Amino acid sequence: MIRAVLATLAGSALAVTLLQPTSPAAGDEPLPYQDPTQPTDVRVADLLGRMTLAEKIGQMTQAERVDIDADPSLITENRLGSVLSGGGSVPADNTPEGWADMVDRYQEAALATPLGIPLLYGVDSVHGHSNLLGATVFPHNIGLGATRDPALVEEIAHITAMETRATGPQWAFAPCVCVARDDRWGRTYESFGETPRLVISMETAIDGLQGKPGQLDRPDRVLASAKHFAGDGLTAWDTGEGDYTVDQGISQVSREEFEKLALSPYVPAVKEHHVGSIMPSFSSVDWTEDGLGNPVKMHASEELITGWLKGEQEFEGFVISDWRAIRQIPGTYAEKVEASVNAGVDMFMEPIQAPNNPTGWDEFIPTLTQLVEDGDVSMARIDDAVSRILTAKFELGLFENPMTDRTHLGKVGSKAHHQVARRAAAQSQVLLRNKQGTLPLKAKQDVYVAGSNADNIGNQAGGWTLTWQGGSTNVIPGTTILDGIEKAANGDVVFSEKATKQVPRKSVGVVVVGETPYAEGFGDVGGPQWAYDPGDNGVPRPEQTMELSDADTKAVEKVCARTVSCTVLVVSGRPMVIPPALLRQTDALVASWLPGSEGAGVADVLYGRRPFTGKLPVTWPRTVDQEPINVGDADYDPLYPYGFGLRTR
Repeated sequence: MIRAVLATLAGSALAVTLLQPTSPAAGDEPLPYQDPTQPTDVRVADLLGRMTLAEKIGQMTQAERVDIDADPSLITENRLGSVLSGGGSVPADNTPEGWADMVDRYQEAALATPLGIPLLYGVDSVHGHSNLLGATVFPHNIGLGATRDPALVEEIAHITAMETRATGPQWAFAPCVCVARDDRWGRTYESFGETPRLVISMETAIDGLQGKPGQLDRPDRVLASAKHFAGDGLTAWDTGEGDYTVDQGISQVSREEFEKLALSPYVPAVKEHHVGSIMPSFSSVDWTEDGLGNPVKMHASEELITGWLKGEQEFEGFVISDWRAIRQIPGTYAEKVEASVNAGVDMFMEPIQAPNNPTGWDEFIPTLTQLVEDGDVSMARIDDAVSRILTAKFELGLFENPMTDRTHLGKVGSKAHHQVARRAAAQSQVLLRNKQGTLPLKAKQDVYVAGSNADNIGNQAGGWTLTWQGGSTNVIPGTTILDGIEKAANGDVVFSEKATKQVPRKSVGVVVVGETPYAEGFGDVGGPQWAYDPGDNGVPRPEQTMELSDADTKAVEKVCARTVSCTVLVVSGRPMVIPPALLRQTDALVASWLPGSEGAGVADVLYGRRPFTGKLPVTWPRTVDQEPINVGDADYDPLYPYGFGLRTR
């Protein structure tokens, strides 16, 4: 369709002479782009021909809500085409109604432009509409990969789309179709698993978000965004220059390996699931023989974005840059913009958010304008980008219904949605050890519960929950694992986080250990901290290690030594190292991942209300030194192999 739009323009006077922006007077026939009976390509071509360069570049520009909230007229004045909420960027009234009112306020500013082009609002609905307090929060992707249930993943994505669109945003920056190959990467939990086959099977998430072709304009669907194109899960831990980091690093692999592990998930995403947008990765790729040549940032890779994605795969959606990602491209700012636009990036996420970032979209707009005027970026490239963006807006039905359709507002965080989250939490649990049939537990037994993650819903929800990095003090509606145990057990339940209370005679022990929340950058194991600290009240976040804390280790030792049986649950975004001595003390071991808002789902499998059916989506190492370790490696010797999972019942 994009080719048809551009061909229409090329064959008409619109290609050389821009029409003046006009709107029909009262009683006049609608212009072609305003007529919903016209084919989308006709509407796009008509609207594109009426746009000035400023209006076109405005459509290619995305600001953050913080940049324009105090003065939405900035949307009107700059003809901005899109706004986003980054992690933790929420309205003062963080309720479903507050979100809908906020987005509509911005939409009114967009509709006040001469051509009345509606705004596209994006948000990180990566495990539910999790910026919103009250939204249903589902397990992160690594847990969903453990379910091996594509239908469940589609259902979850559909609920996410419904809750997202009912509150205003029409676009989700999800799903992540990365293949995580090194668990030291802080974004491992955003991956469905370590094999392309597993990741591809879970791309039903795209269908859940977007629906079938032609359903994007429905009030329960949103535009999806497959990310991060491509190779973010393949980045090297040590580049050879002492750069010990994984996030935003360099993929030092052969072309053959890159195609297999990085590119292959995007083929069905485009051709079978018809994903509407794709987000490039912060990472770079280096295909030189020694891996120390000239890494190319993905946001500047014309070969992969224009050549492979838009050319070979015939991707007709649009490409959206990641958060200020073009600023990592070498050169002056003008050179960065030129490289990324000509590489094939269509829309640019350029937040300002002063004082940390003195410039953003306000610098991007004049820079791209000058590049076009100087001939460094062609009008054909601009028209291609804008055609793709406008096509998405027409297909979303925004020209006919730009304001928030609140049909499903009352379903946000509903009991029915939480029941799906509970089922997903249960299916995501992976039973790794079950000595002498320890699990399921008997309901009439007394239970002693300990561990840092037993009664902490912020920890079990993980990153990208209310705030970008998540937080142990972030509280959302739902149940903790302790809540679930207390409801499932008919015997007495004693809780002591650090196992300091006396253990009753003949009680069974459940110790819930694991990680505290983190997201990109700060989740990298042993890597350097970023230049700034997002910790609450200036308190630095603990360095990630993939090893249990001293407090959790002591809790396991105490409880396992004093109870009839000892079950250890690991709540984390990736596997954690279980020392041999600790494992010997443990009767049952469960990988609980990040189960989201419904800890009761974890209790369901502990007590046999649901069977354990989950399988490892990634390899579980014996030590951190084994990383990266993946199925198919030579000398593969994990603690538990990829795909492992005991069953009950």
